[in-house]
Amino acid sequence: MTRKVLVIDDSPFVFKAVSKALEGTEWEVVGNALDGQLGIDKYIELRPDVITLDVTMPVMDGLETAKKLVEINPNVKIIMLSAMGDETLLNNAREIGVKYFLTKPFKPDTIQAKLAEVFE
Repeated sequence: MTRKVLVIDDSPFVFKAVSKALEGTEWEVVGNALDGQLGIDKYIELRPDVITLDVTMPVMDGLETAKKLVEINPNVKIIMLSAMGDETLLNNAREIGVKYFLTKPFKPDTIQAKLAEVFE
């Protein structure tokens, strides 16, 4: 069974890194959005199984995006990607309902393991 992943990140490099990390696995990157508002639109359009979500983006940051995604679907699965391990930020994300976090840069096996954890 193929599971769909949406990448919401303003860095094309991260989109490429996630796509490459998931090649040949049960995961398929079905879309990419460069800001939070586009990410919400893509989520509604594509209905992915899981989202990787950057914290720092133009237009709408990751926390605001996560909040809106949870309003659309309280069971949405989000992995927040962050270059900073800021505790306040992580606590704010947890309060919104984000349960999974990954620090950038990540290795392919790390993101694969995190995706597997989301569906355990």
